[in-house]
Amino acid sequence: MVRKRNTRVGNRYLILLILTISFIACKEDPKPVFLEEELAIVEEVPEDIYEFGFNLNDYVVKRDTIKRGDTFGVILERNKLGYPKIFHIAEKAKDSFDIRRLQVGKPYTLLCSKDTLEIPKCFIYQPNPEEYVVINFQDSIYAYNSRKPIKYVEKTATGVITNNISETLEEQGLSPRLAYKMADEIYAWTIDFRRLQKGDRFKVIYTDKYIDDTIYTGVHNIKAAFFEHNKEPFYAFEFETDSVKGIIDYFNEEAKNLRRAFLKAPVKFKRISSRYNLKRRIAVYGYRVRPHKGTDFAAAIGTPIMATANGTVTESRRRGGNGNYVKIRHNATYETQYLHMSRRNAKVGQFVKQGDVIGWVGMTGNTGGPHVCYRFWKNGRQVDPFKQKLPEAKPISDSLKVKYLDFIAPIKVQLDTIPFRDEVLEKTLENKNNLISFKD
Repeated sequence: MVRKRNTRVGNRYLILLILTISFIACKEDPKPVFLEEELAIVEEVPEDIYEFGFNLNDYVVKRDTIKRGDTFGVILERNKLGYPKIFHIAEKAKDSFDIRRLQVGKPYTLLCSKDTLEIPKCFIYQPNPEEYVVINFQDSIYAYNSRKPIKYVEKTATGVITNNISETLEEQGLSPRLAYKMADEIYAWTIDFRRLQKGDRFKVIYTDKYIDDTIYTGVHNIKAAFFEHNKEPFYAFEFETDSVKGIIDYFNEEAKNLRRAFLKAPVKFKRISSRYNLKRRIAVYGYRVRPHKGTDFAAAIGTPIMATANGTVTESRRRGGNGNYVKIRHNATYETQYLHMSRRNAKVGQFVKQGDVIGWVGMTGNTGGPHVCYRFWKNGRQVDPFKQKLPEAKPISDSLKVKYLDFIAPIKVQLDTIPFRDEVLEKTLENKNNLISFKD
């Protein structure tokens, strides 16, 4: 009897203790009452997204491209802006950007107010992937040109030729631009890429270019290359010989220039449709002798025409049977001329470098089809460039040679330590076979 009474008393004390603790806890920590309010405060804030220097989260963003018939005024009026305001914006911005220069197909972005009206506050035009023009009219009106951040990433590649270099690069998912640069810019005068041998191999250090860290725009440049052709080694190192004019050439490990002074042709041509011929007879003119003092390279309309050597533009005009043409003086001995362009891309007095685009193939002047007539002067007289013993490119100066050799020393070490792709595959296969043998 005594034992049961003590048990009941103990239970009562235990219940009182639990109630007391619960009451104190509720009194000291009333937060559960406001649980819903707390959850409302923990709201996910969208991450800031910056482009063109603006936080896009602050605007309604509208993107489009310039259509045929679009003008600056038409675009803004279509987006609820009145013409008096548009005219005022155009007048204020004209010193920084001519709104008449909008090109069909180019992208633009409108930053609009983040409300039901969505009134434009800023117009951004992109003439190319890198550059953009901002016309800001949300407070005061002003315009400026800017560039997106550029990132260069150094990479390496190697390959073994089985058929041609383009196919070798494609198998590895590499840019065909690498093949073009090696074949046409670096080894054009030392290796005939149409006659590569099976087993020829190469390695290259190059730089890829990215806009805004994400937009890949292709191979920017080749820093160094090594090509083993018919068991013979060919090194190439990029080096700037004239920082004022921005002249960059490729030299071998002994500082010898790999280029010639002139390119073989001013275009990527389908065929030579007419050669230099002082005794040419044409049926249209009754088979009379009508000398042809140029070389005609047939190519599609719009094909880029390149300066075949460094020089200064002395003529850029349209005249008679020549149509649109550009003439370049390279030095005291040589001049070149490029006829029948659809458009010109060089101005008188402009210094152009070998490979610069100076115009595009067309049919202006007297021509029966799209081509560029390439004329070549030596000491003031037109000659056949294919029969001239053309000079090599300017050798590196003695003062620069020491600097060049010091410059390429670590790059050559880097290049030499890159294993060839076939060697890596052989090593991997050897390790795999060794592993299988060990298991057996």
